[in-house]
Amino acid sequence: MLAGVDVYKTTEADHTAGGLVGNIDLRTIRPLEVAKRILAVGARGVLVDQKLQPNSKDKGFRVFGTYVDQFADGRVGVALSAAYTSDPYQTRDWNAWGYGGYPGGGQGMNGVKSWFESDQLKRFGTNATIEAKLSDNLTMSVDGFYSKFTDNVDKRGWEMPFNCGGYCGHDHIVSSTVTNGLVTAATIRGTPVIENYAIDRKTDQISLGWNAKWDGHNGWRGLVDLSYSKTKRRDHNLETTAGLGRALPNATATISYTFTDKGPIFVSDYNGASSALVLTDVEGWSGSPVQAGYDKVRKSNDDLKEARAEIEREVGGLVKSIKVGVDFTDRSKVVTQTEATLSPPNGALTAAIPANLLLTPFTLDRGLGPILSFDPRAALAAGVLSFIPNTYGASQGYNLTEKVWTPYAMAPLDGDFGSVHLTGNIGVQGIHTSVRSAGFAKPSITDSYWMVLPSLNLNFRFANDVVVRFAAAKQMMRPRLDQLNNNVGFGINNTFTPPIYTGGGGNPLLRPYQAKAVDLTIEKYFGSKGYIALQSFYKHLDTYIDQQATSTTFDYSGFPVPSGNVPSSPIGNFNGPVNTSGGKLYGVELAGTLQFETFSRVLSGFGLTGGVGYTKTSVKRYNGTTTPIPGYSKFVANVTAFYEGDGFSARGSLRHRSGFLGDFVAFNGNFDQQYVLAEDIYDAQLGYDFPKGSTLGGLSVYLQGQNLSNERQATIGVVSLPQSWLKYQTYGRRFLAGFTYKF
Repeated sequence: MLAGVDVYKTTEADHTAGGLVGNIDLRTIRPLEVAKRILAVGARGVLVDQKLQPNSKDKGFRVFGTYVDQFADGRVGVALSAAYTSDPYQTRDWNAWGYGGYPGGGQGMNGVKSWFESDQLKRFGTNATIEAKLSDNLTMSVDGFYSKFTDNVDKRGWEMPFNCGGYCGHDHIVSSTVTNGLVTAATIRGTPVIENYAIDRKTDQISLGWNAKWDGHNGWRGLVDLSYSKTKRRDHNLETTAGLGRALPNATATISYTFTDKGPIFVSDYNGASSALVLTDVEGWSGSPVQAGYDKVRKSNDDLKEARAEIEREVGGLVKSIKVGVDFTDRSKVVTQTEATLSPPNGALTAAIPANLLLTPFTLDRGLGPILSFDPRAALAAGVLSFIPNTYGASQGYNLTEKVWTPYAMAPLDGDFGSVHLTGNIGVQGIHTSVRSAGFAKPSITDSYWMVLPSLNLNFRFANDVVVRFAAAKQMMRPRLDQLNNNVGFGINNTFTPPIYTGGGGNPLLRPYQAKAVDLTIEKYFGSKGYIALQSFYKHLDTYIDQQATSTTFDYSGFPVPSGNVPSSPIGNFNGPVNTSGGKLYGVELAGTLQFETFSRVLSGFGLTGGVGYTKTSVKRYNGTTTPIPGYSKFVANVTAFYEGDGFSARGSLRHRSGFLGDFVAFNGNFDQQYVLAEDIYDAQLGYDFPKGSTLGGLSVYLQGQNLSNERQATIGVVSLPQSWLKYQTYGRRFLAGFTYKF
């Protein structure tokens, strides 16, 4: 489908999609630009080296086909492609609820959750393009794209409170070992919860586009572009909980743990696959009806309409031409949500699990023992639990629209100054945005604002194959549409005594991220054999979005009262995104490609490519403190050793990123910042292209290995305490074998 991928690290005025660190243009095939007919088919198989649950899959496949051809003496072109994918994913996951004070001193885990997650991602996609040269002056094209995506996730595991101040059942810390203020070993008496979850996602997307380009061959050019895309998504989350009974008077398990350099290891006397397990609210957290599970369906419809018109006039000289245009986008997002409590029928406290629904038990890692396994979808269909609608879910829907007008003007540059050739552009965008947000929490809110974004890009090309690039611009990146909703979701936080309301929502008055940026790059090319580049950038953040701002004075008195241990006061905590000002983002990167034949012809085909980058970030939060921007590592490096020759290809790659601050969803549903430990990912590929003219000419085969060291993603709570574990995940190694055949 793709003819190429262009990465723009700096801003250009005629690129109307905003971004602070660059934009990516995925260029689909233009059939009139293809020199000859293409007919290609291919397939690949996938194997994951861990099969965690008995009803899951560790194998998958992908098939595809592409056809490109021209007709009417090369004046009409057609490109068609389709692909179907069925890929398995297997995840081992463990996390801590957080840390609190243990008796006798030291910070220890408040509770733990460990589970296996298996899913089978299925996707069908097809793309079609018709391009016609209607005259020497006018070319038109029509594009269509359709994608259908399903992902069925089975998530099963074990959860237990360790230290909840007496609220979580009868947890009791028997003993603990403290090292540097951290509880690194402990024995706890408590009540485990066995969880069987199902998460089903379905997405349908359709995109249509029409483009007309006119060239008067007299220095005037123009284009008109119209597009429409629609995405419908459905997320169905189904949860069930099981134990030996509801709110039992005594603890049902003794658990010991010891920290290691790969997370905690447990010793447990609890049989999570016991036939005595029943569906219930194990800890007794719910009121009436008893909550033995929960069912939530969230639907979203996203629409994007875009229209663009541009005219360009060649003027000659250093200013090669002048182009002016306008772009209009109309985005809308409609979200609806339904929720229901799953309760034992007829007001009972527990419900038995029918034997005919049980699957083969499996054993969790880390010493947590066997787990009872069943499909909660089948249990719900069989009426094992009663479906009791919760009207709170309907209140969480919202309707958002965002309309953006972007007039722009840009002058491409092209000229010579002695032996130096200058290219680039200078331009400006004016952006007017209007937002309307409607939801349950407040009446409809509207907002509108202007932004002016100038940009300059200069490329100095010297005769000795040295290129110096300089760019300066005002940049912006829009908030996500879901951040702009004015709806508030909330619940009861029982970790406080007495319990309080905590919640969060969107902010329809948010402004985009905005920054003033400069970039400087020096590149040296060695003919067609390689290059080396030193790149640097600095961005001053004028506007930032802090999505973790917290207020303790939010009044929930106008909201429906949820079931459970209702707080005595309607005043509670609130988390939501707000704008802050002040911050910086800067760094430097050294990158290059070296082909070894530069040194000796014997090494022809061998080479290295890669780079290393340093990035520093700092922004002000809503409370005046400073923090790194989540998601940015200070150091990122990648290197690929390769060989290409006589049809053979071989690649081995390493990607390293240092630790960074990450945003995660915490146990209470709010955003939680955790420090993600450094990681190294190893990949490799072997391939062979059969020579043209041979019996198998046109056939290419390959073998890939991904994440060969099964690298973990792990987070900790305190950087100075490397064993203050919060999360530890592994995804397994993936092996792919496939072929492509071009007729």
